[in-house]
Amino acid sequence: MKNNLLIYFIFIIVLSGFSCKEKQKGNANEFPAVSEPFAITSGPNEHLFASYYGINSWSADQRYVTVLQTPIKYRLPTENDPATLGLVDLTTNEFIPLAETRAWNFQQGCMAHWLGTNPNSQIIYNDYVDGKFVSIIMDVHTKEKIKTIPYPIAAVSPNGKEAVSINFSRLRTTRESYGYGGDGQDAQLNIKFPEDDGLFLVNLETGEATLLISISDVTEQVPDVEEGGIGYFNHVLFSREGGKIFWLSRAIPKRNTTSFTINRDGTNLQRCFPDGWGGSHFDWLNENDLMITGTYKAKDNAHILFTVGEDNFRRLGNGLLDYDGHGTFSPNGKWMVTDTYPSRGSKEQKLYLMNMETEAVLPMGRFVHPTEFRENGKDAQCDLHPRWSPDGDMIGFNSVTTGERQVYILNLN
Repeated sequence: MKNNLLIYFIFIIVLSGFSCKEKQKGNANEFPAVSEPFAITSGPNEHLFASYYGINSWSADQRYVTVLQTPIKYRLPTENDPATLGLVDLTTNEFIPLAETRAWNFQQGCMAHWLGTNPNSQIIYNDYVDGKFVSIIMDVHTKEKIKTIPYPIAAVSPNGKEAVSINFSRLRTTRESYGYGGDGQDAQLNIKFPEDDGLFLVNLETGEATLLISISDVTEQVPDVEEGGIGYFNHVLFSREGGKIFWLSRAIPKRNTTSFTINRDGTNLQRCFPDGWGGSHFDWLNENDLMITGTYKAKDNAHILFTVGEDNFRRLGNGLLDYDGHGTFSPNGKWMVTDTYPSRGSKEQKLYLMNMETEAVLPMGRFVHPTEFRENGKDAQCDLHPRWSPDGDMIGFNSVTTGERQVYILNLN
């Protein structure tokens, strides 16, 4: 099965004429050698990385990756659809089950993170337990559930000591494919801008949480929300050293979006973009520089790099990356990998590597996204959602190009 998958990928890349030499902008020496993609999971079950794009899925020694396994294929999971959280041992490609979780989705998995306090053996992930959304710290080698935190997590600090929690029940209504089934939190759907809901900073040692900023606190800095609409927070990420936090403030029904950062102590709230630029996907290049895909000058989608608190906005990719992709930087900051959504005609998703010094762009492959995975809207859509290994020598992504949702890796040398 694995050989067939590999042959299929090679066929797609070669047949499409999408070779590295033909399409790259810049000298070939500007890029590492990139292997053909290879699957680390296989059927009959579906598999996906257990977290959102850009989040590290590897243990620090790069032997294990966190993966979800599920029989569900074409629909949104509910609280009655447990997925199996496990590890793939990259020395054998064996899937090692760890636990079941009922707080997961196809876009972000169960938000599993390796903890910086013990990055070879401890993870934290979300679950639905006794009617509540929680997060669980586990030792992956003993499978012991060390601690249950009474808050689901949306981001974890690099040192593994803190996390940010948001309202996944509210998300189930406002952005269904990113929320969880079950009423594990108070969604407060009758309140447009709650004063007691927003970003919660969670101490992972004590399990205590503090409201860092509420949805109500940003009402003066976001677009007007029409009658019947409600605001919500989503897409949270700590900066590289953990001193700052990025997130998106959004509202339904039009999903109007404002990008924000704040210091982890609740000070220095910063709106990232001028009016009309919005924001979609994101990553920190370092402690102060941030990339967000947004509507550059309120006209064109682009990967936009800037320094927090300044207006030194720069479109990345010399015009080749002027779209909304899931861009994320390598650990050393020398590279950015990003992807595309399925094209309208061929339904192809593309994966690109950009040299941060020259902004040369290297195509790494095209992957067909069968229409069956979008027939019920975007609930089962499979974005490539690339991510880097800790050493920066592997890129992982999800794909349904063979008709199954599986996990793939590219080696960089």
